[in-house]
Amino acid sequence: MKKITRRGIVKAALYGGAGLVVGGLGYHLINAFTGKDYDHSRREKVLESIAESDNPEELPNIVIILTDDLGYGDLSCYGSSAVSTPNLDKMASSGVRMTSFYASAPVCTPSRAGLLTGRYPIRSHMNDALLTTWSLMGIGHRLLGYCDYGIPEDEILLSEMLKRRGYKTALIGKWHLGDYAPHLPNDRGFDFFYGAQRSNDIKPFAIYRNREIEVPAPADQEVLTTHYTKEAIDFIDQNRKNPFFLYFAHTFPHIPLHASDRFRGKSKGGLYGDTVEEIDWSVGELLKALKRFGLDRKTVVFFTSDNGPWYQGSPGGIRGRKRFVFEGGFRVPMIARWPGVIPGGTFSDEMSMNFDLFATSLQLAGVEVPSDRIIDGRNILPLLQGKAPSPHETLYFYWRKKLWAVRHRNWKYHRRHEVGDINPYPWPHNERRGPYLFNLETDPNESYSMTDTYPEVARQLATMMDEWESAVKRNIRGWE
Repeated sequence: MKKITRRGIVKAALYGGAGLVVGGLGYHLINAFTGKDYDHSRREKVLESIAESDNPEELPNIVIILTDDLGYGDLSCYGSSAVSTPNLDKMASSGVRMTSFYASAPVCTPSRAGLLTGRYPIRSHMNDALLTTWSLMGIGHRLLGYCDYGIPEDEILLSEMLKRRGYKTALIGKWHLGDYAPHLPNDRGFDFFYGAQRSNDIKPFAIYRNREIEVPAPADQEVLTTHYTKEAIDFIDQNRKNPFFLYFAHTFPHIPLHASDRFRGKSKGGLYGDTVEEIDWSVGELLKALKRFGLDRKTVVFFTSDNGPWYQGSPGGIRGRKRFVFEGGFRVPMIARWPGVIPGGTFSDEMSMNFDLFATSLQLAGVEVPSDRIIDGRNILPLLQGKAPSPHETLYFYWRKKLWAVRHRNWKYHRRHEVGDINPYPWPHNERRGPYLFNLETDPNESYSMTDTYPEVARQLATMMDEWESAVKRNIRGWE
């Protein structure tokens, strides 16, 4: 019998550990690259069914202004005393301000996927931020199944549908849904693109004009908002006689923070506040341009954020931040303005989510939502006009591939999970807590769990989550 030595034990442990690592990687590879249920033919069939408008002059222009990591409490019309946003305040006074509007994810990429597809990001396999394709972290994210190489080709984007309808389309700013063909903005329905393909904290920072690459010096980031604004207004000017869709996705206030000399050091909110005040200026310039070109009453403008604030910024007194499933990670400002159609000076606490902008925009363009797949978003124009309640009684909150929470009317239920905001020490000291049940009408800060007081409500919402999750797993892509 062979003698067992310490060296042999160590060797066996190393081989065993290596085997586990290889086996784990193999499992994740299989999980990451199989079972995605892709069907590229679906997209073309839907797009081919869309007819160009016979009366394009009657179509409204659509502008979606999306900020990056802007908090619910970062605008003065949402309660900020550190950041002054007179142009957005004016926009709110001439439109509607939403107070229970949610991003579809607490981080960049999936939230943008939800907005442009009208679907929960889990359906498009966009579950976390896309990183540089061949970076170690980018490869790691794909191995873990958090995301794919880019927005799947069988997903249909708002830009593609509006382009088929006869709209001129442009993306100004940050894309973050793929950094090589066929996942680039010009591949996905945008006639014109000027901006960044992914998060601007990845160096070197590159600005793309359609497919031509420019790499400015880092200091150029200080005038990014100025450049974006000029390009946006130029696009509007050049297409004033056509219906147009402008998706204006600001890079800031995502880190690293930069502001031009005109705004740097001027706010009471530090450099973060400076970037927000410059965005406010940009919104004012865009609205003035619409009026100057005679398009004010023909254009609906939506302003919102992709998720809650990150290292800086204010969630507005509600719990959580970016990457949290508490309200501060998902609840974001949203202002909608359309003179003559949306009443001015109003607000609504009815809940909705950014994927509703997909269905709403298609309704305005006279296009049916795709019938070959589940569309989670709904037309919220009647809500914005104060004519109807929310089309949603229930909204689900995903982070990465997991379903963490559900809101049903005023109740919000969290499954048991790690609560990183109650312990100053890093993992593994942050313990799993919950489940939680909060009444958002009386406790918008999610401070007082009511699971013991209303156990039947907690059970009902837990069952709703289980049933929803099972249905999604049976048909992850939501094909009809």
